[in-house]
Amino acid sequence: MSQSQSTSAGAGPAPLSEPLLALKGYSKSFGAVEALKDVDFEVRPGEVIGLLGDNGAGKSTLVKAIAGVQPADSGEAEFEGRHVSLSSPQAASRLGIATVYQDLALCENLDVVANLFLGQEVSDGGPGVLDETAMEHRSLELLGMLGVTTITSVRTAVERLSGGQRQAVAMARSMLGEPKIVLLDEPTAALGVVQTRQILELIGRLRERGLGVVVISHNLADVFQVADRVAVLRLGRMAANFEIAESSQEEVVAAITGAEFGTEDRDTEESPL
Repeated sequence: MSQSQSTSAGAGPAPLSEPLLALKGYSKSFGAVEALKDVDFEVRPGEVIGLLGDNGAGKSTLVKAIAGVQPADSGEAEFEGRHVSLSSPQAASRLGIATVYQDLALCENLDVVANLFLGQEVSDGGPGVLDETAMEHRSLELLGMLGVTTITSVRTAVERLSGGQRQAVAMARSMLGEPKIVLLDEPTAALGVVQTRQILELIGRLRERGLGVVVISHNLADVFQVADRVAVLRLGRMAANFEIAESSQEEVVAAITGAEFGTEDRDTEESPL
């Protein structure tokens, strides 16, 4: 099995040959710590990529660089074949890159509608007047598009939702701007079996809509269930790429730990990743 292949072999529609996003030579340092070292990374339409690596491998740093939260120190980025600058969250959002972080950034005292439109409220014509009806209808459309059936009312306060339902709300919010790439940071962390299955199904629906999806996860079983391809970071470098259909979990674990080279990385530097 070749680790350099990049054509998806997953269950979703075959990704197009032209990447949505292509990073070349991405590097990022925090003082003396090199968090990313000359990383190449591609995301294609209709492809789910599992971004894996041990703690401190650089996964979160790479996602934050793509999202424009912590821009790379060096390297080039292309989006749909043209050179772009991922210099800020606004720049990434304008391109069509949405990010759902592990903390979800939801306001528990607000209902689903208010959370979906927080900072992007729809006006009813007058200053300070919100079009609650339009926002409610759009909320129902977003949840319906993702096949979310466990939230019975979009006027339910987030504090009353389960972990899986909250994750679904955060994913629906990411779809508000009709993105082309969605970055998910540990979307199934701390979820039960049923809730995890529901979130993996939502990820599959994003793929079906032709989006590129990047999933950071420590759960290899979840990644093998939903991803088309796996990219492994180790100590800030891109260590390997695997086609899910042509690889085993043992091969991926070996790439994560360095066992494929006969020496396991036992000590990982602490860094702000």
